[in-house]
Amino acid sequence: MTSSDTFDLIVIGCGPAGEKGGAQAAYFGKRVAVIERAEHMGGSCINTGTVPSKTLRESALYFSGLKQRGLYGIDYSLKENLTVHDFMHHEREVVDMERQRILKNLALHKIELIRGQAAFEDSHTVAVSGVQGTRRLKGEVLLISTGSKPHRPSEIAFDDIHTFDSDTFLQMDRIPKSLAVIGGGVIGCEYASIFKALGVDVTLVDGRDRLLPFLDNEISDRLREELFITAFSKDVSDQVQSRNDPEVLKAVDALSASKALLDRAHETLASKKSAATSEAH
Repeated sequence: MTSSDTFDLIVIGCGPAGEKGGAQAAYFGKRVAVIERAEHMGGSCINTGTVPSKTLRESALYFSGLKQRGLYGIDYSLKENLTVHDFMHHEREVVDMERQRILKNLALHKIELIRGQAAFEDSHTVAVSGVQGTRRLKGEVLLISTGSKPHRPSEIAFDDIHTFDSDTFLQMDRIPKSLAVIGGGVIGCEYASIFKALGVDVTLVDGRDRLLPFLDNEISDRLREELFITAFSKDVSDQVQSRNDPEVLKAVDALSASKALLDRAHETLASKKSAATSEAH
């Protein structure tokens, strides 16, 4: 093994943790190599998760007109003649820009980028299999930052046409008329709110008593009210099959009534604030 294959730090995976960890070590004069098997840098944060979803959120706010109207009387509908290409264009621009930023950051810190699949041979040696063969690297320290991927249960037929996971969801070729989101966690609530703002008929199915249970109860309840999505509890399979259950319909009616009352309370409070401001002047 030559000196060119020996490093102070070897990073496996070039997502946010791998990029920042490698850059920090290089900043202090360490010789660093970053191994990445994917076509694009950035991991799920840049390519399938955080950045795309936040960019799509801003696109949804713009295209739905939410940023161009007051808080009340919002029309949750798409602007006319909106195509999928229009909706996704800004997301692609931001993701491409971030990918280029990562490559520039690696070059700036003189970090060697090695493409391929890494496998450990011992505690300090990894073999990287790529299109040009296998290269063995030795590192004093190895940082594993391979990230994670969504679980795909075998009993669910993921075809990436009608059924997606959170990584492939943004690859859909059209904005659907209806959408069922299984799971009321951060990702599920985020996509549910984005497509709800675009006028899509959204059903959010969750096996817990409330959305985002790590939040304060009043915040979680307010989120459900604002989304105006029926949140089911108990077993997920029972939830999906109970759409026509009388008790579920009662819950939907009750939620509708609660939202109407909440809207009227907001309007009353806004009127009082406006009147108080006028009197102060």
